[in-house]
Amino acid sequence: MTASFPAPLPVLTLQSERRQDGPLVDALIARAFGPGRFTKVSERVREFATFAPEMSVCAWSGERLLGCARMWHVRVGGRPVMFLGPFAVELGERNAGFGARMITRACEFAAAAGETHVVLVGDEAYFGRVGFATAPGRAVVLPGPVDQRRVLVRALTPDAGELAGPVEPA
Repeated sequence: MTASFPAPLPVLTLQSERRQDGPLVDALIARAFGPGRFTKVSERVREFATFAPEMSVCAWSGERLLGCARMWHVRVGGRPVMFLGPFAVELGERNAGFGARMITRACEFAAAAGETHVVLVGDEAYFGRVGFATAPGRAVVLPGPVDQRRVLVRALTPDAGELAGPVEPA
């Protein structure tokens, strides 16, 4: 009987998204979410938000893109904050911790740039591991229907305070 060992994890390089990465990132997002992504409230936000490539993260193994976490400038109740998404990992690379590492790095980039909060729409069971929690009540109001339990916020500084209000252009 031969023992089977899991394949070693690829060496991962996390870096800000560069202009030339755009087509590969777009293709990864299309594979991960399909055309249904265009109906989501997060897409409504991205229609008016300002892309922040310097805070967005790409995960590379050599020349192969394994994942991405995009960040966008918006305002909530008049306060400048970051909106995270889409976030995607190649199907064969999921459950290896890449996603949490990318999100953590994106939040580090945002904190280093002086941002106070990151907002996203997602599953608290997953994103809670990297510091996100449900926005209380309907404090953060997105531009369309959304399950408020999926509106999550991460404060990037201890004195960031609570967010409240509509998500609007930066």
